[in-house]
Amino acid sequence: MFIIIAGGGKIGYYLTRELLDKGHETVLIEQMPRKVAALTEKLGDVVLEGDAADATTLEQAGIVRADIVIAVTGHDEDNLVICQVAKRKFHVPQTIARINNPKNERIFQRLGIDSTVSTTKLVLNAIEQGIPSHV
Repeated sequence: MFIIIAGGGKIGYYLTRELLDKGHETVLIEQMPRKVAALTEKLGDVVLEGDAADATTLEQAGIVRADIVIAVTGHDEDNLVICQVAKRKFHVPQTIARINNPKNERIFQRLGIDSTVSTTKLVLNAIEQGIPSHV
């Protein structure tokens, strides 16, 4: 599978590393030159410097043959735009977006993002499951 990941923070780094270890062809897009240098040192030439919300950057990453685009930047708005561009302009079969504010999940779903991951919601669900109910 060919996977493009947008966002070179901790999640993007570890996700890229794991996918590469599993044999998936992966490109990681990061905007900040310092981060790009550090990520390239750790991951090799799979790191591309650029704005993943920009169609030209996505084309350089090879989006026309991507199976999945995963947006894990720290900004919900950027993740939404990246996934929408991937889905609508390039017809990528599957998009996955990180959501920081769980209130945005409904918007992402309405706008056609295939899957969303909200760390906040996951932690809240784990807490709720761990609290015994006293009925």
